[in-house]
Amino acid sequence: MSNAAVGVIGIGIMGEPMARNLLRAGFTVHVNSRTKARCGRICGEGAVWRESPAALAAVCDLIISMVPDSPDVRAVYLGERGLCTNLRRGALCIDMSTISPDVARDVAKEVERRGGRFLDAPVSGGKTGAETGKLVIMVGGAADDIARAQPIFDALGKATIHCGPVGNGQLTKLCNQILCGVNLLAVSEAIVFAKRVGLDPQVMLKAVSGGAAGSWALENLGPRMLNRDFAPMFMIDLQQKDLRITLDTAYAQRAALPGTALVNQLLTANQAAGEGREGTQALIKTIERLASL
Repeated sequence: MSNAAVGVIGIGIMGEPMARNLLRAGFTVHVNSRTKARCGRICGEGAVWRESPAALAAVCDLIISMVPDSPDVRAVYLGERGLCTNLRRGALCIDMSTISPDVARDVAKEVERRGGRFLDAPVSGGKTGAETGKLVIMVGGAADDIARAQPIFDALGKATIHCGPVGNGQLTKLCNQILCGVNLLAVSEAIVFAKRVGLDPQVMLKAVSGGAAGSWALENLGPRMLNRDFAPMFMIDLQQKDLRITLDTAYAQRAALPGTALVNQLLTANQAAGEGREGTQALIKTIERLASL
């Protein structure tokens, strides 16, 4: 399958390195994005530009979408020049965005009505995972479709987990975002506390990272907080979108998530300060402001 034509829709922080890894794995890659200029670099490396999702669907039996939000996924699949207007029979569509589980199910129904197959396959690992091909892929859908997609997943990630039917990939990703959000707050608070009580925060991070408090956020975001590096590995605005979906889903199921709600409110303060396009590690700025640091 390594020379198969794979379509990638959404060439952004995640989509571009994912497309690059598919090229490196030997796939023929066709791309479409909202802004053609975003595709200049990847097309220079061998990808083929297509003018619309419909045009891409005409030449690809395997299609990945990686776009910001639920309305974007609806537009890519169900819009006037969307994938479903030109879907080849038997085409496998893999949405790797993080969106509402209900939207994933709705889009899957329409794709299947048009003769295609659908997987919801959100990822964890951020920009670094996308660049290194070490994403964790949480997949909802039929086992046969996952087996068909596995060579693609192998080029993009280090682990593929079948989470159940369509929609369950998104639900699992929301669990991931709960953990990431609350852990992000813990790292921010620990650093601010260390500064307030007179510890060297660099020494503190070294001391706690190897024990029970160790985590991905501590290892990857803690040093960025200390270095005042707020370039996005994952933007606050996108994390807020994910937390909004999480809280809406939790509310519908009467599941109380007080920690997640608190992180959402604190990140709202970052957004109010004009920091929404910074990385989630900029949460420390809000905690610093609360501590008058």
